[in-house]
Parts: sequence; C-alpha cells; structure tokens
Amino acid sequence: MLIPLLMCVLHQNDEKLTLEKSYIHISTFEQLSTDYSETLDRNLYFEMYWVKDEMPMHFLENDKTKIKGDWIYLVPPFRNYPFNSAGRDGILIAFNKDLLIYEAKEFSLNVFSLFRGQGDFRNIFIDEKTSRSLTAILNIIQEEHTQNGDNLLLLRTLIKAFLLKLMASSKQQLISPDINEKRVYQFLMLLENHYTTEKKVGFYAENLSLSPKRLNQILKRKLGKTINQILQERLLIEAKHLLFVGKDSIKEISFRLGFHDSSYFSRFFKKMTTLSPEEFREEVKKKIAFE
Repeated sequence: MLIPLLMCVLHQNDEKLTLEKSYIHISTFEQLSTDYSETLDRNLYFEMYWVKDEMPMHFLENDKTKIKGDWIYLVPPFRNYPFNSAGRDGILIAFNKDLLIYEAKEFSLNVFSLFRGQGDFRNIFIDEKTSRSLTAILNIIQEEHTQNGDNLLLLRTLIKAFLLKLMASSKQQLISPDINEKRVYQFLMLLENHYTTEKKVGFYAENLSLSPKRLNQILKRKLGKTINQILQERLLIEAKHLLFVGKDSIKEISFRLGFHDSSYFSRFFKKMTTLSPEEFREEVKKKIAFE
C-alpha cells in the first residue's frame, strides 16, 4: 500500500516550488502541480512514478508479462516524459542528478543502469514485500524532512537506500568499481548533452582524452555496447518519444534529432524497428486505444 504522503518538496523556504533550489520532489499524483511538470529544470531530475494497482504500460516494452499491481516507472534525466497522472493512484519521487555528485562513480553508473530502458522509461513490478520496504524508507524521508530538512547528507543516504532496494528488486547486477568507471559516467553525461548534434565516435573519444578504439573497449566491457550502438539507441528512444507524445511532422522530428535528410531518418528508424516512423506512430495509437 502506498503511503499517504503529502506534497514534500525539499527547497529553500520558498512557498512556490523552484526546482533550481530543490534536490528532492515528492508528491501524490493528486497533488502533483504544474510547477513541477512545466519547469525548465525538470530535465535535471531522475523521476520515479509509483503507480498502484494497474496493468503495466506496454507500448514501448512489449516483452514484459502483464501483471496487475504496483509498478514503478523510472525516467532518467533529459527525457521529460509526459506522464499522465489523471485519475490514477500513485506517487512521484524525483531527485536532482546533482545528488549523485558525491557518490562513488560505480554507484552513479548503477543508477543510470537502473533507469535505462528500451523506451522513454523502464518499468519495474513491485511485490508486496518490496512495497513495504520502500514505503518504510519513504516514511523516514518524510519524517527527516519535516524535522530537519537541511540535512541533505541524510536525505541523500535515504534516497540511495531506496534506489538500492529497487536495484535488488530488479535483480540488477551491480557494477564493480575500477579506474574506468569515471570515464563511462562522463561519456553518458556527454552523450545526453550532444547526441543530437554529435554523431561521430571521435567527438566523444577526444573529449574524454581517449582513442576511439579504447573508448569502445571500455564501453563494450562495462555496458556491453559500442559507442555507435549506444548513440543509435539514444536517438531511437528520443525518436519514439517525439513520435508518441508530439504532433510534429516526420521532417520536423528528423531535424530536431540532427538528421538533415528526413528520408535518411526514416531509413534509420525502419532499420532499428522494422517500422517506418509513420507506421510506428499508428501502432502506438492503436495500442493506447486498446489499453
């Protein structure tokens, strides 16, 4: 059962939410304000939408078994997923990516790995035992914020405990620390800032003071994929996102993603999905209507 948590925003005594001064944002779906969903700083946040007693959404992750119950949808920074909370029972837990700055690089990579899905989000089924544990941690977060909201060290530790519990629930294999963890972390940050404008391996290798071959070796060992594969998957995720949530034309979407030729974008999309962008958009509409 989800905790009866009221709006809980950790910030500097401002009555109105200002995300640039906040690190953690927690609210029920019913109380979720447009101040959060429409702010320009929202792209800096990891978001966890804990939905109660529902079938999972499958239009982007078709390989999951349909189980009715509690699900947590994980949205990494820079996605700004338009989650529809209307008429749904649940809670949003969001935290600024800067909370990871003082964590060990391997933990930061584990967080990014936890949030990486094949679509706009990753969804994890939450059984009753895990739900009780996560609820207990959230209750402590609320209590500590109420009594001593300035203790970010403690709050950061509690968020970390929440994430580690999710990792255990998802049976995620944790990344072990070594000298290349920092490089992988830096690459992922670099990718999010430049994937629509920089599509050459050399750009990322040069900015990390590595040869393309060496960077590919590191990424292949740590993430199981090459630079080109990671870049293509990131472009595909954003393409699906824009086709799903927006009304932009295929030509407009292709330009937003850095493709100067819309026909080349269409070929890229079909190669990755076996569907044209137009066909994908129609399939999504049908699946949403079916759900």
